[in-house]
Amino acid sequence: MIPIQELLARIRWDEAFAKGDFVIGYYDRVAEMVIQVPLRQIHFTPGDHFFFQITDPHGSIQEIPFHRVREVYKNKELIWHREHRDKEDQ
Repeated sequence: MIPIQELLARIRWDEAFAKGDFVIGYYDRVAEMVIQVPLRQIHFTPGDHFFFQITDPHGSIQEIPFHRVREVYKNKELIWHREHRDKEDQ
């Protein structure tokens, strides 16, 4: 399995691979479930290799650590998956 940062870089820089609809699923510790967010709604801060940002339904900006990403879909097909490990999310 390739690191999530490497996959996201490929999506951003490989025009042929990037054609499609991408969805990121991350583990939310409060909700205790995987939340899916369209990639187009995610903000990547240049140079930050640890977090990305989303705006939640209440309009608040949330920073999500890359290690909480559990799945990536392209055109509704699972292309990347990380197993859930409790120690990561404590």
